Amino acid sequence: MRAMVLDKPGQPLQLRDIEKPRPAKGQLLVRVATCAVCRTDLHVVDGELPDPKLPLIPGHQIVGYVEEIGEENSKFAIGDRVGIPWLGWTDGECAYCRSNRENLCDQARFTGYTIDGGYAEFTAADARFCFHLPERYNDVEVAPLLCAGLIGYRSYRKTGDARRLGIYGFGNAAHLIAQIALYEGRDLFVFTRPGDHATQQNAKALGAKWAGGSDEMPPEKLDAAIIFASVGPLVPAALRALSKGGIVICGGIHMSDIPSFPYGDLWEERVITSVANLTRRDGEEFFDVAPRVPVQTKTETFSLDQANTALDRFRDGKLSGTAVLLIPNSGHPERSEGHRTWSEQRAD
Repeated sequence: MRAMVLDKPGQPLQLRDIEKPRPAKGQLLVRVATCAVCRTDLHVVDGELPDPKLPLIPGHQIVGYVEEIGEENSKFAIGDRVGIPWLGWTDGECAYCRSNRENLCDQARFTGYTIDGGYAEFTAADARFCFHLPERYNDVEVAPLLCAGLIGYRSYRKTGDARRLGIYGFGNAAHLIAQIALYEGRDLFVFTRPGDHATQQNAKALGAKWAGGSDEMPPEKLDAAIIFASVGPLVPAALRALSKGGIVICGGIHMSDIPSFPYGDLWEERVITSVANLTRRDGEEFFDVAPRVPVQTKTETFSLDQANTALDRFRDGKLSGTAVLLIPNSGHPERSEGHRTWSEQRAD
């Protein structure tokens, strides 16, 4: 099969012909149709996350079709469409797994980081951690939901019943979760880079009650804030925007250092928490609610051999939507019909 391979962090991916994986007991061999590009992929490729499997095939927002099933019965059949997320394996035995916190498993393995991922024509995945996907979405539309959607949803659920919700950083995850927050009747306050009036207008058009720069204070105190941008100084800024008992959720796997701040900003039972990975329950809940909203994704497609271009454009902030790799000769054509790659669009 063909795959884009990371040999060393900080270097471009290499397109290679490598041996197609064989599914072990309990695994599925999946013919990859699409794989969305995530900011975590950038962190892995750029060397900001420690100890990746090397060489590595990145990618953890995978949509594909079951080609072969390992030696164990599963909830899937040959030809089923499946989604493969970031959390790829847990031991099922540790204190975290036994207490419904499998996202914190000490032995956990992660797709596109410690397990080969979806920048390839095929991948092998533990059937326990694969999802059936809502029929409402085609292969391109649904791919971003597998990380930006799932991790965003876990972050969102940590806000509890907060009515006034702030979101710092209005990228892929924020755009998806904002739709659910508005659907559920929350008041949404969006914070962008200072001076980014275009994004602020987009947030207001979506339904945000207020949108402004991250250096501004909202017109009302917030009950909760989610930080999707990997910028540590946003944490004390968000704390100052909270009402008593409010919570700041850091929704990324990587963040720059948080600067010191006065204890008074944290006092009155304000809380800071991170979000680590996801659980299968998060996925089941999210894929139930997403089609009912319905959550809509905005994408820009690239061919497999353009993965470096997609990463570069993501890094430089030049994408018009979530980058999604289209894997040739795979999947069901009707599920991605009408989507053209970036180079095809440029040619026009």
